Amino acid sequence: MKTMNVRDMVQAAVFAALMAVCSWISIPILTVPFTLQTFAIELALFCLGGRLGFLSIAVYLILGMAGVPVFAGFNGGMGSLLGPTGGYLLGFLATALIWTIGEGRFSTNRWTRLGGMVLAVAACYAVGTVWFYFFYGQGHGMSIGGVLSVCVAPFLIPDAGKMILAELVSERIRRAVRFA
Repeated sequence: MKTMNVRDMVQAAVFAALMAVCSWISIPILTVPFTLQTFAIELALFCLGGRLGFLSIAVYLILGMAGVPVFAGFNGGMGSLLGPTGGYLLGFLATALIWTIGEGRFSTNRWTRLGGMVLAVAACYAVGTVWFYFFYGQGHGMSIGGVLSVCVAPFLIPDAGKMILAELVSERIRRAVRFA
């Protein structure tokens, strides 16, 4: 396994900061806000790869858990993670894990990268939806179908757009910056 150097740490930190900035760009939709967090998560994974992308997501989440207002709506603290949408935040780690596991197979061309990211983001949807259902939906009489209609369906097309944009932007970034 490759050891981490200062360049790796700086790159992971830059993407963690980008995640925070992108989370502040938020449009409240129903219970789950529309943010650019997923764009930054995908961009980090496309640019940094699984190992450093995972690290940048972990740093972002640790900052938020420590109370730094890096989450949507300028929120931070354990309450954000333990609330109804906290599963989606934790799901970002599942996204990075799936990306890391399949990274060698996903990186052959644009279409396999996008297909791999679809699988990775599906892991985030799964973790977040189950979390939302148990921590919010059941108490409000929502079925799993109701939770899917609130937490997943409205985001499918925007998330597909963010994914395509992240892949296109990462291609340009990778040409300009030497990543580890």
